[in-house]
Amino acid sequence: MSLVAFDFDGTLSDSEMTVLLGSQKGVADQMADITERAMNDEISYAKSLRDRAALLEGLPEEDAQTAFDEVVLRPDAGTLIRELNDAGVTTAILTGGFERGVEAALAKERVSVDTIVANRLPIEDGELTGEVEGPLIEGTKDDALERLAKEREIPIRDTYAVGDGANDLPMLETAGHAIGFIPKRAVRPSCDVVVATMERLHTIFEEDGLLD
Repeated sequence: MSLVAFDFDGTLSDSEMTVLLGSQKGVADQMADITERAMNDEISYAKSLRDRAALLEGLPEEDAQTAFDEVVLRPDAGTLIRELNDAGVTTAILTGGFERGVEAALAKERVSVDTIVANRLPIEDGELTGEVEGPLIEGTKDDALERLAKEREIPIRDTYAVGDGANDLPMLETAGHAIGFIPKRAVRPSCDVVVATMERLHTIFEEDGLLD
């Protein structure tokens, strides 16, 4: 039995959730700059996430939902997840992004994963508070990966991590197989293999016997 853990923003999806949210608030450029600095390991992910959430203070809940509804999976990502599920592979999404955006994108493709570990943007009086909550602010994806593998009784050597940014480094370095999906320069050395399409990722899983 195997476990495949995907990053979301930049990996399963090329939609950047915080930028979509920022567009609703008129702060998308500031969001993108903070995101890029974090992905290149220039500032900590926790700081970047808090800084971005703070820019969203006062955004009406309906505008936030509009942004989440714009989040989509990459071409063929839904098909790949469905085939992994059908093959009995445990699938997970580990993201510093937000549950509502992940769930909206999966629902569009009518596909699901076994586990989503993600953060949340609290709402009070119908508006975002500018705060952020969740397990992947200070917590790291290696801890989440190890916990999931232990719960499912899957050896770490049989785990796959797929990611692109600096905050994916812990899980890439911990997993039995580290796959970079168009990874940032600082991430590439930690990848066993690099891919640029879901089709190529599908081929790797086939070659490793995860898919028939």
